[in-house]
Amino acid sequence: MIEARIHGIPCLIRVTHYIKVEGSGSWNAPSDMDYYGFEEIDFEVCDQRGRAAPWLERKMTKDDRDRIELLVSEHMQKQREEI
Repeated sequence: MIEARIHGIPCLIRVTHYIKVEGSGSWNAPSDMDYYGFEEIDFEVCDQRGRAAPWLERKMTKDDRDRIELLVSEHMQKQREEI
């Protein structure tokens, strides 16, 4: 669970799916995604007790989603570094 805020309301983010594929950087890569790599992030917004909060998730703007995805990405990167 990752602590966050949506419209100033404290919440928790439960990561339901995360995958990061590093790009090859090779000019022979079959697609731009293979060249640059990509990251897939799915999450659920929860209240501070860890219960699903769909009412709060509906309030999210694109900026909120982008900020939360960045938080998840940074959190997952730290997790990988600790292993």
